[in-house]
Amino acid sequence: MSFDPKDFRRALGKFPTGVTVITTRDAEGNPIGMTASSFNTLSIEPALVLWSIDKGAWSLAAFTRGKSFAINVLRNDQIEISNRFARRGEDKFADIHTRDDQHGSPLLHGTAAWFGCKTWNVYEGGDHFIIVGEVIDYSYEENVSSLVFHNGRYAVPETHPAVQAPTGPLEARGFLGDYLLFQLRQTLNAYASDFYPRLSHFGVTAEEWRVLTLLADGEAMEQEQICRYVSQPLKELMFTGEWLQDKGLLQVEGSCFRLTEKGQQLATQLLDKAIEHERQVMSCLSEEQQQTLKESLRLLQKGLG
Repeated sequence: MSFDPKDFRRALGKFPTGVTVITTRDAEGNPIGMTASSFNTLSIEPALVLWSIDKGAWSLAAFTRGKSFAINVLRNDQIEISNRFARRGEDKFADIHTRDDQHGSPLLHGTAAWFGCKTWNVYEGGDHFIIVGEVIDYSYEENVSSLVFHNGRYAVPETHPAVQAPTGPLEARGFLGDYLLFQLRQTLNAYASDFYPRLSHFGVTAEEWRVLTLLADGEAMEQEQICRYVSQPLKELMFTGEWLQDKGLLQVEGSCFRLTEKGQQLATQLLDKAIEHERQVMSCLSEEQQQTLKESLRLLQKGLG
């Protein structure tokens, strides 16, 4: 069976992973770092972990020939660090506070956890090398949430409502059902579950929909800026852009994306569909209640920074 590489990547994206920055030093002692979501455990005794690196990566030699490396597990508020270490052609460590582990690999400040590793072995793995490390030292922070990658975009881990056990006093007061965060999450899940399946009629995914509607005004936009709006790493945004290019909906102009005429027509249809769906969902509220709801949400967002 032959796979479409892009579609295969999307299927793999259904499996959530954590986001890490792997660091080491090259032969000249320069700090090296790259974002990776392939980190995984291998063994407890001995303490072994693994991750994989693309054979075309510019830092390939430093990691495959090096004797040690460190794995920095990012917190859920360290998206910018993830994006920085996923880019090429810049000093990734500029203005970044680090300290070295016992083997000299840079450790990033404020991460959820870190693992200092001695390289155990390097194995062939198709278009990647699999690097196995023996954990020599590690540390982690309690009560810190980690950054997650799922469905081609950044996410955060949350306790599933089905396994949450409200305490007796809270249940007696009806607190959980009236709690703002619970209400917002339940509403968002219901809204998305009702809306996103409708996109299949247009032959686009949720990721493509976000990019198309963002660019619907016809103006070009820098890829870095798009990343922040759609919460996608630059590498994943490029894959989304390739799909849209293949469909004749998008053109790349240097570091910018711009919709083609066909793309703008589809984006207009998608926006109309979104507006129609919103009207259907909000029809249970009066116009005054609808405006109050939106204004209240804007004020909450502003208050939370």
